[in-house]
Amino acid sequence: MKLWPGKSDAQKQALSHAIVRDVTAILHYGDESVSVGFEEVAAGDWQDHVYGPDIEGRWDTLTKRPGYGPRAASQGKASS
Repeated sequence: MKLWPGKSDAQKQALSHAIVRDVTAILHYGDESVSVGFEEVAAGDWQDHVYGPDIEGRWDTLTKRPGYGPRAASQGKASS
C-alpha cells in the first residue's frame, strides 16, 4: 500500500487488520497467506513514483480508479 507520510502506526495497524480480515473472508485464504506493507511516498513524488507507473500505467487493470489526475478528469470519475 502506498500512502503519504504522516499516518500513525496505530492507523496502519488498523488498516492492516481490516485488509487481512476482508481478504480472508472474501477470498477464503488463511491469514498466514496474507501480508500487508506500507510504502510512504511524499506528496511531491506521488506523480512520478505512484500515479504514473502504478495508476495511469495500469489504468485498465484497476478495479477502483482514483477520482483525481488526468485520466480521471478526461474520463469522468469512473470507478468500477
